[in-house]
Amino acid sequence: MTHNKPSIGLVLSGGGARGLAHIGVLRVLESAGVPVDYLAGTSMGGVIAAGYAAGMSSYDLEREALAATRKRHMLHLADPGLPNGGLIRGRRIFEFFQQEFGEKTFSDLRIPLALVTVDLKTHQEVVLREGPLALAVRATTSLPGLFMPVEMNGWRLVDGGVLNNLPIDVVRKMGAEVVIAVDIGLASTGGIGRWIGNHRWIPDGLATTLEVLDDTLYTLRNAEQMNKMHQYPADVLISPQLPVSINTIAGYDRVRELVDTGERATETHLSEIRRLLGYCCQWPSTRRTIDVDQRMIQS
Repeated sequence: MTHNKPSIGLVLSGGGARGLAHIGVLRVLESAGVPVDYLAGTSMGGVIAAGYAAGMSSYDLEREALAATRKRHMLHLADPGLPNGGLIRGRRIFEFFQQEFGEKTFSDLRIPLALVTVDLKTHQEVVLREGPLALAVRATTSLPGLFMPVEMNGWRLVDGGVLNNLPIDVVRKMGAEVVIAVDIGLASTGGIGRWIGNHRWIPDGLATTLEVLDDTLYTLRNAEQMNKMHQYPADVLISPQLPVSINTIAGYDRVRELVDTGERATETHLSEIRRLLGYCCQWPSTRRTIDVDQRMIQS
């Protein structure tokens, strides 16, 4: 076994509830002993990446996802108010991230991490790699129109998926020699506006407005992502096949299904990953041993 292995960067894309599939990807990489040297994520991919970089295992992440996505808890996290840059203030979401990450900063993480956001003042991508972790996670998940932007360091930050939903270029610049990118895709149907339109207590005009905004963002994200991937291709691209009914705000009650789908998609790429890394047997895992029976205990 050679010890001159290339550095590995893992990229996790945004996509709302679809991002829970990233947990299954991490589980397979853990089981195969594939170490991750750099992490970059956007939106929900940034949430999962932050948890993993902070030392949580895939089982920890799944347990937290199951707890956080209970209907009562999800409703509690939403703090709607008069429209002021977003339908949801996002204070409760920020408090939730503070509970999860405490006072951790990027320098406290076990794996170097980059979270992608967009500054509405300069109209440019901002990659966060220092400062309070909870605030950075809140910023990368600030979907325009739904959540109020995050005021930080003179920036007005929103979801990085607007300009870079699959930040392969970011992890390359961090130093990754082999990049594994996970694209959970963006649902082109059943988005925020359509979901809201199915709830009679919401005015039709508001639902239609959000539907147009959602479709616009979908078009922009797809175009930007294709352009980025052409310039910065991944060495391994994992694309779990997820139902289009799972989108930014719908599907959080299907955690196990999403995790399983991520696992299956990653297993089909394991031989490719091993070949790129130049070994056919497991590298010693740098993480603590995971009890495979934990999932049964948590059920």
